[in-house]
Amino acid sequence: MEQFFLFMGIGICVLMLLTLYRVVVGPTVIDRLMGVNVFGTKTTVLLLIIGVMFDRLDMFIDISLAYALLNFIVTIATSRYFQHHKTLSATGYGYSFSKREKSDD
Repeated sequence: MEQFFLFMGIGICVLMLLTLYRVVVGPTVIDRLMGVNVFGTKTTVLLLIIGVMFDRLDMFIDISLAYALLNFIVTIATSRYFQHHKTLSATGYGYSFSKREKSDD
């Protein structure tokens, strides 16, 4: 049974790397926010798998709940920040640039 959890942990780590790619390369802010949120959720699950493997699930449940709560709060705070202070356009990284006047050359 321990090998099952070990392989599941390795599989989740591979999926976390794919999610990390979306966080780094994501074309929009929304993609990056969702990537960070999914990365945090997978980290929570990975912490629980580690707790099962070390027979200390009671301790790792507390750690994973705290991490999940922190992940949720940061995701909500970042979403609110970009909602009120930045544009969420697909052409940039979420920053709004002033429009330049086109010159007729």
